[in-house]
Amino acid sequence: MKNESLLPDDEDLDLLHTRNYEARVYWISQDELMVRGAVSDLKPPMTYIEGDPNHLEMHQMQVELRVSIRGLTITDAKVLFETHPHGGCPMIAADYEKLIGLSIARGFNHKIRDLFGGPRGCTHTNALLQAMAPAVVQSMWSVSTRKQREENRKPGMSDPEERLRRVAANTNTCHIWAEDGDHIAAIKRGERSGFPPIPVRERLTELGRDPEAWE
Repeated sequence: MKNESLLPDDEDLDLLHTRNYEARVYWISQDELMVRGAVSDLKPPMTYIEGDPNHLEMHQMQVELRVSIRGLTITDAKVLFETHPHGGCPMIAADYEKLIGLSIARGFNHKIRDLFGGPRGCTHTNALLQAMAPAVVQSMWSVSTRKQREENRKPGMSDPEERLRRVAANTNTCHIWAEDGDHIAAIKRGERSGFPPIPVRERLTELGRDPEAWE
């Protein structure tokens, strides 16, 4: 059975390699998150072994991090080498305890390169960590929305303090959130720029609900 993919159908193409990433972020408490991630490299059937009908996994690295919500600081780190091509590969896993104490927010990729780049680490684990960090940052929107609902406040950015906090957290993270851009200027004026987000708006419409009433 073919693996599910977000990519277009490729039955008519000559596949050489598949790399899959997965990251999931979990609410542990009011103060802590946990993020689990995995990266897997698959070779198509018969690439390495003639007559083998199955995909062959060459790498699978798993990472579990505990992250404090305040400051997004890593408080615990575990790395597992589930599938690896060489016997010595897992020997580097314990070195990733150096992640403890780092912030997973801005500058994280640079820190990964400094600590684990080249012969100091595992290139596949490094790539996984760089994929996991944005998932944690994205989860903070879920954290904020959950807290707003628990406090019987409306979701989104109708609260002026929440609006300013989110602007500060997202400024210059991408072209939409450029500090001199239209999006931030509109939010600072109190306009509902980009809210609700397009996927929320479309889902509310599908449900027969008024998107304008979301906040």
